[in-house]
Amino acid sequence: MPLGPFRTSDVHLPDPYPLYRRYRDDDPVHETENGWYVFRHEDVARVLSDRRYGRGALPAPLPASCPHLRRTAANWMVFMDPPRHTLVRALVARSFTPRVVDGLRPRIREIAARLAAALAEEARADLVDRFAAPFPILVISELLGVRADDRPWFRARAVDLQQATSARAARRPDAYAVADAAAAELDTYFRTELTRRRTSTAPEPPDLIDLMLRSSGEPGLDDDVLVGTCVHLLTAGHETTTNLLTKSLLALLAHPYQLGLLRARPEFLPGAVEELVRYDSPVQMISRIAHEDAELGGRRIPRGAKVTLVLGSANRDPRRFPHPDRLDVRRDARRHCGFGLGLHYCLGAPLARAEAESGLTALLTLPGLRLAPSPDGPVRYADDLVFHGPERMLVRTA
Repeated sequence: MPLGPFRTSDVHLPDPYPLYRRYRDDDPVHETENGWYVFRHEDVARVLSDRRYGRGALPAPLPASCPHLRRTAANWMVFMDPPRHTLVRALVARSFTPRVVDGLRPRIREIAARLAAALAEEARADLVDRFAAPFPILVISELLGVRADDRPWFRARAVDLQQATSARAARRPDAYAVADAAAAELDTYFRTELTRRRTSTAPEPPDLIDLMLRSSGEPGLDDDVLVGTCVHLLTAGHETTTNLLTKSLLALLAHPYQLGLLRARPEFLPGAVEELVRYDSPVQMISRIAHEDAELGGRRIPRGAKVTLVLGSANRDPRRFPHPDRLDVRRDARRHCGFGLGLHYCLGAPLARAEAESGLTALLTLPGLRLAPSPDGPVRYADDLVFHGPERMLVRTA
């Protein structure tokens, strides 16, 4: 049967991979009236590493009626091209170092263990609500030095900010207003924090905000950038890690041998995290704009065209990963596209890996953990193919 135009509405959310396979095999650089979809690993990696493709614009769905959201998102690295991207990325890279993540690991393990212990007290629970969603928010709160009393408010604002994603906005009429209000409140919060830290003489251990303040003396690194970066860290590290944890556990529950192997050999966990990201990526698609005419997979991509890179398809490409639909926690899954590649490679990848390792370690200590029967099924996916994962996942722990 000939392939028609690729539409995200045609994708079966719990398992988009059979449809990806058809396009990857038959039309891997696929043209639609709204731009191009790229399905093969080689082509996706090429675009991610090619300076002829970039970002440099806010996502089109953000309306003018969201001034706070637009101002905040305008200072997110993900929407920047060089030279501004280079300046802001260098600021974050100088502050958000592997050493900072390593220093945070004991607290990450403590948070994961505490949430897992609370989960074990409930015979039946929603893993998203009780573990996978609060866990990264608590970790990011530690990273940014958010005071314990502020963390419930912080989590609520993070959830409200997620309403700006296109799928959620389509479901809720006031979604953009809710997200814009959250952006305004977070803007005020972080500006207050910047002022407090500049004027405080208390000898507190430095957190990421302190470290960025110390490195932000260059022109172009003003408070708008610092505030936008703090909010970006919150959004980029929240929903993606939630999806990574829930989908990793779903994959392991569906592969009991792999689950048993990790319980018996926890030293395999770092490599297993790479395989789990590859196997079912928490971010399925990202987009770029062609800054000049280019050729890709035998097709001519004109300047100004939108190019959507289907990371989930690239990570299941048999030309790069033999038997890609098989989960193998001992596979060398490096060079997957789950964290991006090239200029926009995810600076938060070390933290995401640390969270996944600690989160899965804590969950695997619950020997009775399994999906809980429910009349409408234990797992319900969010209506979002970009930030892809369950919005509900009912489990039993005993």
